[in-house]
Amino acid sequence: MPTPEVTDSALQPLAHAVGARLLARREWLATAESCTGGLIAKLLTDIPGSSTWFERGLVSYSNRAKEDLLEVPAETLQRAGAVSAETVQAMVQGLLRRAPVQWALGVSGVAGPDGGTPAKPVGTVWIAWGGTAAAVSASRFLFDGDRDAVRRQSARVALEGLLALIEAGV
Repeated sequence: MPTPEVTDSALQPLAHAVGARLLARREWLATAESCTGGLIAKLLTDIPGSSTWFERGLVSYSNRAKEDLLEVPAETLQRAGAVSAETVQAMVQGLLRRAPVQWALGVSGVAGPDGGTPAKPVGTVWIAWGGTAAAVSASRFLFDGDRDAVRRQSARVALEGLLALIEAGV
């Protein structure tokens, strides 16, 4: 069965829900994106007034950017790789240290069409979420479809996970 297409219009209500919860709590969000290339930040900043709850979005595509901008240890990248729980957790922790926010999410994966390995095939994505009062957690996903489909599914799951974390009232 083919993967259903995830469009901007399908993602907008989810982005609006995240924004509404953050606004109601007077809290701020930052994102660190690799394979999604800023798609999550784009969806959030498409919302008028998002400057009252969205603080920053970083596209840390290279390992050097992850190290320089997010303080991901070079040893973590060498040992676990860019597409790993350790790396996305470090991305979120770096954001929480460097940005004046209560919430952060990080995404790194293999969107394809190239770059996959037997251990990390195309479609492998790690997403991490955390907050100043919430532990950082990460989950692995394996998405189907082309590059755009992997990126959009990643954005959907990242926003859903963030919304669930915020709504848990942490």
